Amino acid sequence: MKSYEFVIIGGGLVGSAIAYGLARAGHQVCVLDEGDIAFRASRGNFGLVWVQGKGQEIPSYSDWSMSSASLWPGLEDELYELTGISTQHQAPGGVHLCYSMDEMRDRQSSLDSLSRATQGRFQFEMLDHNQLRKLIPEIGESVVGASWSRQDGHANPLYLLRALHSAILQQGGSYHACGPVRKIHQEAGSFTVDCGQQRVHAARVVLAAGLGNRKLAPQVGLEAALVPNRGEILVTERVRPLLKLPTTYLRQTGEGSILMGDSHEDVGFDDGTETNVMSHIAQRAVAALPALANTRVVRAWGALRVMTPDGYPLYQASEVHPGAFIACCHSGVTLAAAHVKRLAPWIAGDTQPTEISSFTSERFNVQTATSV
Repeated sequence: MKSYEFVIIGGGLVGSAIAYGLARAGHQVCVLDEGDIAFRASRGNFGLVWVQGKGQEIPSYSDWSMSSASLWPGLEDELYELTGISTQHQAPGGVHLCYSMDEMRDRQSSLDSLSRATQGRFQFEMLDHNQLRKLIPEIGESVVGASWSRQDGHANPLYLLRALHSAILQQGGSYHACGPVRKIHQEAGSFTVDCGQQRVHAARVVLAAGLGNRKLAPQVGLEAALVPNRGEILVTERVRPLLKLPTTYLRQTGEGSILMGDSHEDVGFDDGTETNVMSHIAQRAVAALPALANTRVVRAWGALRVMTPDGYPLYQASEVHPGAFIACCHSGVTLAAAHVKRLAPWIAGDTQPTEISSFTSERFNVQTATSV
């Protein structure tokens, strides 16, 4: 039975970022991945590195997102130097499109509130149609304006995942696609993890298995109140440059394809697609960019987001099983840099980042919240 300092359960964007963060600091790391049978949120990620609008209810999440966005350029350079793989990260700012004046007013009101809650750390501008046209010359007439934040950007989530996996190996870590982890057992201050036909021993264990954490968390004295939320994405053929910056629903990849998406569907564990949803996504895209009207869609898929009841992350250390941690979120691309450079050091023993101190499962416990 092999022994490591850390076993990371889950080889998606969250688990891989944490594993790389630990490996780059010199720790012995093993990633146990379910493999292609998993509900991989990573492969369905839209690829935004997004700040605007995040943290309306919990402003510290806005700070956490801004921290990660600021660290992203360094992560991109670091991964490319180490692996030769570019994540295609760009940070030109991003826009949220508004299709009515009421939507513009509501958007400004909510972002004003977020800016005040963060003491001005979150900054944005509202653009009318003519101002937006300077950023997106072919914007449709039905778009009346947009909110813009200089802190927003995008990256290729599949290239990011590939780069993280390669970087983990380059730093001496191990990766095993062994199927789902069935059992975690702690004895004498260390953990034994059973994964398929393999058994791994580690001083610490990190649960980063997405929706799989629901069954694993109780084994180490933690809770994972997680539900799936489906998002569908359409991908066009490669087209001429239409978007110099990403939007909430549309972005152009480095290869020239247009990604269209951002549905939110409560359909359980069904990661398929539905014609009516895809039709709505396509119609909204054409309204924003009429040039897409005769463009061919070449791929479409659905994927399941990992959602907590309030939509915010879950980061927690187990009190009854010291050395066990859980990390869940639905923003694996946005938060990748923070997971590498700030979350991983906390898991290794450094001080917890102040922004994430409230993101524990206790906030979902009504009795606990009432008694405070």
